[in-house]
Amino acid sequence: MNSFPFAHAGVLAEGPVTEWTGWQDLVVHCLAEFPAKARGVGLLYVTDPLAGDVPAILEFLKERTGVAEWSGAVAPAICAGGIEYFDTPAMAMMAFDLPEDAVTSFSGTQSQSGAGSQNGGAFAIVHANPHAPGVIDAVPEAAQATGAYLVGGLATGDTQNPLISDDETGLAGLLFDPTVPVATGLTQGCSPIGPMHEITAMQDELVAELDGRPAVEILQEDVGELLARDLRRVAGYVHAAIPVSGSDQADYTVRNLMGMDVSQGLIAVAEALEVGDRMMFVRRDAASAVEDMQRMLDDLKRRAGDQIRGAVYHSCVARGPHQFGPGSKELTMIGETFADVPVIGFFGNGEISNDRLYTYTGILSLFLDPPENGAE
Repeated sequence: MNSFPFAHAGVLAEGPVTEWTGWQDLVVHCLAEFPAKARGVGLLYVTDPLAGDVPAILEFLKERTGVAEWSGAVAPAICAGGIEYFDTPAMAMMAFDLPEDAVTSFSGTQSQSGAGSQNGGAFAIVHANPHAPGVIDAVPEAAQATGAYLVGGLATGDTQNPLISDDETGLAGLLFDPTVPVATGLTQGCSPIGPMHEITAMQDELVAELDGRPAVEILQEDVGELLARDLRRVAGYVHAAIPVSGSDQADYTVRNLMGMDVSQGLIAVAEALEVGDRMMFVRRDAASAVEDMQRMLDDLKRRAGDQIRGAVYHSCVARGPHQFGPGSKELTMIGETFADVPVIGFFGNGEISNDRLYTYTGILSLFLDPPENGAE
């Protein structure tokens, strides 16, 4: 088994790069770890300080690595090799050394050469530009049009187009043929604090009633007496969770509480809701997030075994040190479960799994060897 070649570099006090004079510092460090004659299609993630240097970096990489085709994204933070790079210049790169036409560029709802179009069931790493009109709707449309299982995230930053792609549409990435075996897992960063409720009344776009009672009253019961005394304290800590259709309570999308009117019992949720929808309240909880992360890793270990060529991790920018503290906790846990497996990824403002946009989650994708099954 040959692992996918990868490399990473970032400006940190403890290294690998301690002084920053320009993008060349990071690229030179990466090329020292990367094969001179790599094959396949490349994946590149960079942090915001490198956004304006992406064209020069790509030209340099194409010339020096032998990898002519690259895709990727600019993000507020990236990760690789056990390190999470937040608030610093950094880059991470990986080459998918696969048979010709097994992986191709992907943009919008089309691939350049149609990988996966004949048999369906393909797998795609997708990066979405949040500045592009209609990009949220483009995610399920792309999944339906290609038959692919999508993973990825919203590429954000100080640039208008944070996608590393020859196409400037709102969606771009890499599409893998069904013969490429991939195992994926999703971990939640929030845990339920009460039962599932049914929306029984709406006032315009606001949730007015849950289970036939004022929505704020239900929220106060679920959060407990201490927080119920001053609901301003739930901001950023308690969120709404919408169950994924056809799933149990364990699979849900988290949406922020945008505000509430206590006197009228109304709650504003950052999601288009209607009477009959279900929702529950969840809280950001580091201990529960660690527990669920390990659950995901153990499940992937059982499914994937030891024949893993590489991994890609997409996480929420609100996770990382903001939820787990310093020490690159998420990447450390991945490394402890999958020792010596190359991994790169980024932290964005939304995570894509299958045909949905999640928040506060982490999504790990493992590329397996030898070929057996498609994406799980």
